Amino acid sequence: MAGFRDLLEELFAPVGGVTIKRMFGGQGIFKSGMMFGLVSDDVLYFKADEATTPAFEKEGCGPWSYRSHKGEDRVMPYWRAPERLLDEPEEFAEWARAAFAVAERRKAVARPKKKPAPKAAEKTAAPKPAPAKKTAPKTGRKTAKRR
Repeated sequence: MAGFRDLLEELFAPVGGVTIKRMFGGQGIFKSGMMFGLVSDDVLYFKADEATTPAFEKEGCGPWSYRSHKGEDRVMPYWRAPERLLDEPEEFAEWARAAFAVAERRKAVARPKKKPAPKAAEKTAAPKPAPAKKTAPKTGRKTAKRR
């Protein structure tokens, strides 16, 4: 796999800022903290959406899928990159940039994360009263000055 990874690092270099990280038995392809590709069994997959999927279909490439621990097949939004791209660096960079654009679009429409709900104790606890000012007791009498 090291040889394939070396090839990918070379091909991704013109895209700039791409990192390859080991994960889930394969590798994730990242840029600016967003995953836009993956490698599974020495096969490269790029993130795709409704705008880019037709190009993969035209090339005869299919989506990446895996079997969940419950035995269900899960199809993910990553499509096998055409093998010919490994020999065409300029076109490879175009496909990589398109996959990164998909990741950016997905992030832009992602729902914002909800703030965690306050704990029950925080909801029902009464606010603590402010400490009382310490003042001298009033006696109601005026005191004469002593000499």
